[in-house]
Amino acid sequence: MQFSDYQEVAKSTAIYPESGTGSFNAVSYTILGLSNEAGEVAGKLKKIWRDKGGVIDQEAKTEIGKELGDVLWYLSAAAEELGIELNDTASQNLHKLLDRQKRGVIGGSGDNR
Repeated sequence: MQFSDYQEVAKSTAIYPESGTGSFNAVSYTILGLSNEAGEVAGKLKKIWRDKGGVIDQEAKTEIGKELGDVLWYLSAAAEELGIELNDTASQNLHKLLDRQKRGVIGGSGDNR
């Protein structure tokens, strides 16, 4: 599946304030949702560390995978509200990372290295 296909179908399931308007409220809602879901991924990992001694079994992978799906949905919704195509974002990000790798600065810090 292409990101563009996912983005198109995912937006049909969007139910939140001012959905599809690109307004500050819609963008804020989706970015807060993205942050929340990313926190849930982190929480799953924290509990694996605490309760399972850091052993990531198949059940844990499945549960983390579900949360990553929610992250993807909110990422898609935020991009949609901002008029950003995820296919383009993915390509641009890989180009940036490969360029940093080529120049030997992938391990550094700062956005414009």
